[in-house]
Formats: sequence, structure tokens, C-alpha cells
Amino acid sequence: MPVNEPMSDSTVASPAATPIAAKRVLVLQGGGALGSYQAGAYQALCHHGCEPDWVAGISIGAINSAIIAGNPRERRMARLKEFWEITSATTPWTPSLAGDKARSIFNEASAALVATFGVPGFFTPRFPAPLLWPSGSAQSVSYYDTAPLRTTLERLVDFELINSKATRLSVGAVNIRTGNFEYFDNMQREIRPEHIMASAALPPGFPPIEIDGAYYWDGGIVSNTPLDYVLEQEAVDDLLVFQVDLFSARGALPTTIFEAAEREKDIRYSSRTRMNTDKNKKIHNTNVAIRKLIARLPADLRSDPLVVTLDAATKENTVTVVHLIYTSKNYESSSKDYNFSRIGMVEHWGAGERDVFLSMRHKDWFERPQSDESMVTHALTADDYNDLPQHLTSNRSK
Repeated sequence: MPVNEPMSDSTVASPAATPIAAKRVLVLQGGGALGSYQAGAYQALCHHGCEPDWVAGISIGAINSAIIAGNPRERRMARLKEFWEITSATTPWTPSLAGDKARSIFNEASAALVATFGVPGFFTPRFPAPLLWPSGSAQSVSYYDTAPLRTTLERLVDFELINSKATRLSVGAVNIRTGNFEYFDNMQREIRPEHIMASAALPPGFPPIEIDGAYYWDGGIVSNTPLDYVLEQEAVDDLLVFQVDLFSARGALPTTIFEAAEREKDIRYSSRTRMNTDKNKKIHNTNVAIRKLIARLPADLRSDPLVVTLDAATKENTVTVVHLIYTSKNYESSSKDYNFSRIGMVEHWGAGERDVFLSMRHKDWFERPQSDESMVTHALTADDYNDLPQHLTSNRSK
């Protein structure tokens, strides 16, 4: 089953006639198998002429980011499709019975296959199990070996291109000894396959990755989104940020133990995204208020060194965040992030395309903020899904 081709011009709305003259940033959250939603969103953004100047990712978002930044524009989609077709090869078939119940059983069976046999081009199970290896050995601290991922990255990603800084790349990981969050940024250091692997080394499934004598785990342990880092690093140029998240903060009250497990995972991995967005929006808009207050001061007070310092510190760019959030379907559970089935991959990819399509209908989102706010956020609502074109309704989430 091939990945969707780009939507035709007849079915896709164009972005605003006068888009923001801003640096475009693609921010990709972690979420395992759900990462094909990000690939679909990227494909649709390219169709709308929104190629990013900067990609930042955590975990599976780091892998997608590396493939994007590590290939020329004309080759990026082919490489993304190749990665997702390889990793979904464990369960290439589709369920024979219709309905949410049958699909739920199929998904759990697919996730069980992944847990048992691993994912092609990504990870393989350890044999014997880690408890049977000597304490302190590399094999004793994880259930899977991610050596296949290194091979895949070396084949699909041009690290010389990444290090040429043609497109900025930032990926986050956690230093195991210090517990501190660190970013590997090609504007500040050389990026190698191990930096991407470190960002995706989620314990205890995957082993820690050694980089220059230090050991790292998945950045999602501390923060599952790079938005905070992006806003800290860029305070001069205006930003148009497409933040693509794989777990939704909003959801229904669970009615079963399986729904409770899924809801807990959604909240755990989405909460920091919401916190970071709200925090940065508050900081940006507080700075606007400080600058307005300084402008009302008498001239002699405005020249005071303390006021001059405060004025300089609160000069900020404008930030527009278009938030794209994957929402689970009725038949998905807490195993959705390791259900690498082909049918699931295609559905997630199509959902990413759909949500970009719907976002592009809001032409006002792509105008420079005109209010007193220097940071604004936009996200789709339930009303946006009420008028879906027929070819997109099959990808609609619950």
C-alpha cells in the first residue's frame, strides 16, 4: 500500500495571499509510529510552499527532522516515504473485517508483533533478554538494539549536507548522568548519526547512546517538544512555527482500563507542550506591556541605565504558532505509538495532510499579528472538520 501522493491543486486551498515574511520553523514532537502524521503534514506544507528554514525535533520527530534537513528539497519526500514504508513492513496487510472492534484487535496484534520482532530498519529485540546479560553491559539496560537505525540514518540522511547548515537542525536529548536536557544544533556543532539516535533512545526499550564520553536518552523524558528551545534561540527574526504534536491534551473520560492507559499517555506527553506554549506566550506578551510602559515614561527616566537595559531585554520578534495535533481514532489505544502497521502509517500520514489542508483555509492565521500580542497561537477546532471534502473524511479522527 503506497503512501499518499500529494493532493492536487483542485483539492487544496492556497495559503494567505500575503504570508508572514518570517522564518519558517517546523517543530516535531516525539511519538513513535505516530510520526507518519508529521511526514504527511510536511508533505502538505511543501505543497503550499511552506518549506521550513529550520526543523527541530524530539525522538521520532528528530528522525523525521534529520531526513528533511539531510536531503535536498527535491529528494526529501522520497526519503521520508522510504523510511516509513520500511518501518511499516512488519504488518503490511490490512484487517479483513470492518468495524472499530475488529480494527482494535488488529492494532493490538500489530503492536504485539512489533514488541516481539522489532521494526525493520529501526530496532530488533535482544536475545537473550537484558536480565540475562552481565550487569553493566550495554545489552543489560534495554530490551532492543537500535543498530539498524544507525544503518538506516546513514543511508537516508546526508550528514555532510546537514553540517553545511543549509537548513538548521536541532534535536534534543537528556544527559543520563546529569539529568539535564541538551540540544544538538548544527549551527553550533557537527551532527552525526548518534545525535539523532540519542534523541530517540527511549528507555528501557532502547539503549543509551554515547556521544563524546557522555550517555544520552530520549529528549521526551524531559520535554516532548522543542518549541521552548526554538523561542529561546531566536528573538530577532519573526517566526512562523508549525508545531506538529502527536498526543492530544484533550480527550474523553476513559471507560475501560485500556482507554485509561491511552489517556494517561496522551496527557503525559502533551502537557509540557501546552505548558511551554502558554509560558512563552505569557513572556512575549508581558514584554509588550513593559515596552509600552517604558514609552510612557518621561524622557529623563527613559534614559536611566536600568530602563535602557530593561528596554533592550524586552525587544522581541513576533511569533505565530500554527498548532497541528494528531487526535486518536476510536480503535486506537496506548499501543498506538508502537503500532507500525502499514494501514496505520497511511492513515496517520493522511491525517497530517488533512490537518494542514484545513489550517490553510484560515488565511488570517498567516498574516503578521496585528494586535497587541507579539505571540499568537492557532489550532483547529471541531467546527473545522464539519465541512471536509469527501476524499478527506476517511482520515477524520475522533
